[in-house]
Amino acid sequence: MKRQPLIALLETYRSLWADESEACDRYLEFVSRNPDCFERSLREGHVTGSAWIVNTAGTHVLLTHHRKLGQWFQLGGHADGESDVAKVAMLEAREESGLAGLQFVSDEIFDIDIHLIPARKSDPEHYHYDVRFALQSMVSDAYTVSEESLNLAWVELANLTEYTTEESMLRMARKWRELQWG
Repeated sequence: MKRQPLIALLETYRSLWADESEACDRYLEFVSRNPDCFERSLREGHVTGSAWIVNTAGTHVLLTHHRKLGQWFQLGGHADGESDVAKVAMLEAREESGLAGLQFVSDEIFDIDIHLIPARKSDPEHYHYDVRFALQSMVSDAYTVSEESLNLAWVELANLTEYTTEESMLRMARKWRELQWG
């Protein structure tokens, strides 16, 4: 089953982050109920993969000023049929940043989030079931802004609220500090 690896990752995540079990249960229910959960064509929502990218020193996170939503977020995008969500996160990170030498900090999920995407053009309002992996830039912190972004910025974790007050972004910063990966 295409969904089984993601289900296993989510079950491990739930055991590690018990305070997020309600969101994790909702995510698991969605994936279990929808064989086509990785397809953008699923109107109620779909799985997306994102990357919490920290610099070589582990002190800054790379954010994108999202072209369509006009806000600062982690890099990421649609699975578009790919069930390996870690692969999606890495692909999106490379495509959107041009960074070479990215590596996973862990094989486990770093964070999950379920967020409502507003209707736009022919796309109805729907949910993104986002799975996020922590990546670290190991070679160079020199990035390239892609067409999907208005801009990119390395943001010092201590100054994250100058770019966003979105709770899932702040939660990832807390996790990064708590896990002392930085």
